Amino acid sequence: MFTIVLVAIGLAMDAFSASIALGGMKSKNFLITGVVSSVMFGVFQAVMPIIGWGIGETFKTLISGVDHWVAFLLLCVIGGKMIIEDMGSTKKQVKLPNVNLRLITMLALATSIDALVVGMGMAFIDVPLVLAVSVIGIITCILSLVGNYLGSKYCCYFQNKTGLVGGLALVLIGVKIVIDHLFFV
Repeated sequence: MFTIVLVAIGLAMDAFSASIALGGMKSKNFLITGVVSSVMFGVFQAVMPIIGWGIGETFKTLISGVDHWVAFLLLCVIGGKMIIEDMGSTKKQVKLPNVNLRLITMLALATSIDALVVGMGMAFIDVPLVLAVSVIGIITCILSLVGNYLGSKYCCYFQNKTGLVGGLALVLIGVKIVIDHLFFV
């Protein structure tokens, strides 16, 4: 369960960052925007691992001997990408003029692509899917609400460092999976 929570937090960092940006846009209906975007982020983050899990289950028998390495590789690639993007980012927060359902949906989809790949990895290591996607969706929703609030109050202080934290969490989880498999199975 602890690993699932850490994965959920790592995956939620993109949505958290996007929520800070949305909150910083100071939309007219801040509360509605915050709730709608948080629910959308949570739903997308919960649905994408299900899709990824289905893909992973399809190929599971082909790679069952190296499944822990596949999960490790997927988590390290995603986490590494988040770290590199965060460390290479010099851009300031961009404020878009209109916060609407189309923008929120595009952000929810874009921030949940990583969850699709993690879902594939979950199929290889037999994670309880319903529990995992529930935790991922709920944590993403909560962190997105917090991000919206923080963005509305303190958007200038964050400077996109949540990608670094989320990326490190995913890489460390990948390392833990390999260590568990090599030494404790």
